[in-house]
Amino acid sequence: MKLLIKLSGESLSERGGDGSFYAEPVLERIAEQIRALQSQGHQIALVIGGGNLFRGHKLTEKLSIERPTADYIGMLATVQNALILRDYFQTKGIATRVSSAIAMPQICESYIPKRALRHMEKGRIMIFAAGLGAPYFTTDSTAVQRALEMGADMLIMAKNGVDGLYTGDPKKNKRATFIKSITGSKVLEQNLKAADQSAIALAKEHGLTIKIVGVDMIKSALETKIGSVILPE
Repeated sequence: MKLLIKLSGESLSERGGDGSFYAEPVLERIAEQIRALQSQGHQIALVIGGGNLFRGHKLTEKLSIERPTADYIGMLATVQNALILRDYFQTKGIATRVSSAIAMPQICESYIPKRALRHMEKGRIMIFAAGLGAPYFTTDSTAVQRALEMGADMLIMAKNGVDGLYTGDPKKNKRATFIKSITGSKVLEQNLKAADQSAIALAKEHGLTIKIVGVDMIKSALETKIGSVILPE
């Protein structure tokens, strides 16, 4: 299968640690899980967020910074995370390439869909950075867009601190119940916080299945007993 995995930036740091942006034990666990999926014969691409480094809305709230500028700064944070993952993966023997929607030829490739597909066919992990290269789009939307462009069979959204989709935030609402399977239409109707709503709508429109799992269960994401499934219809 061809899989695209969406990782949040926060998943790269360790909760309760020293407050650093990256934690090697976490990076090692992610690398091991990616390797496990790859060893099963799957082609894998990643989209990484930048929330561990920067969130644009926080800057616009504190300073007179326009939203597009803040969004571009957030895109740069995703590039930094992508480079960290690339180099770390390669120290573990996992061939990896970074493709950026904003041209940065000194440090990574520019996003060219056919080239990215070729890397995946050769067994390399592909990391897509800098979002879609335009403001007002989240990395959730980027993940759906790249999954569709790459012809992915499934988008795996790896969540930090939860094991799937719930009717509410299980950390704040003890009555929140786990959802094993649901359609994209129901997610939108019930305003469930699975992902950005525009991302869910895009996946629904184009028939893309989304699997939501905990970040520590990436290697088992294809097992039916793991996580939650958002079906197009």
